[in-house]
Amino acid sequence: MTRPPLPPFDTPSAESKVRMAENAWNSRNPDVVTAAYTETSQWRNRSEILSGHTEIHAFLTRKWASEHEYRLIKELWAAAGNRIAVRFAYESCDLAGNWTRSYGNENWEFAADGRMARRIASINDLTITPEQRLFFWPQGPRPEDHPTLSDLGL
Repeated sequence: MTRPPLPPFDTPSAESKVRMAENAWNSRNPDVVTAAYTETSQWRNRSEILSGHTEIHAFLTRKWASEHEYRLIKELWAAAGNRIAVRFAYESCDLAGNWTRSYGNENWEFAADGRMARRIASINDLTITPEQRLFFWPQGPRPEDHPTLSDLGL
């Protein structure tokens, strides 16, 4: 089973892969997201080191239990061969009602079957007020006509 588009990536195929990843993460479904990674996928997410489906699934389950109203936008930064670099921002609200916009960069490396074998994420958080929010769409995939990170000046 493969998960097209497959490496090596050109700009259009990398942009497609980025949007597919964004849509999966916006589902907030650990089963959907975990399936996009190899069984032995290696992650660094902030200061956490994860390996394999079990750890990735547990991480995502914890993440979305505490990050409510999660909405994510990803944007292609660069692509070469089986690697893609992405910048992203997401907004979420904690259990106490505090809003955060998290900014970051990810480096992705793909297996030949199109699943991600390695994900390295560096992320910074900015506390925002509800009035400073920029990501407004119903839970799920970002609408095609919603502004990108570049459009929003992020």
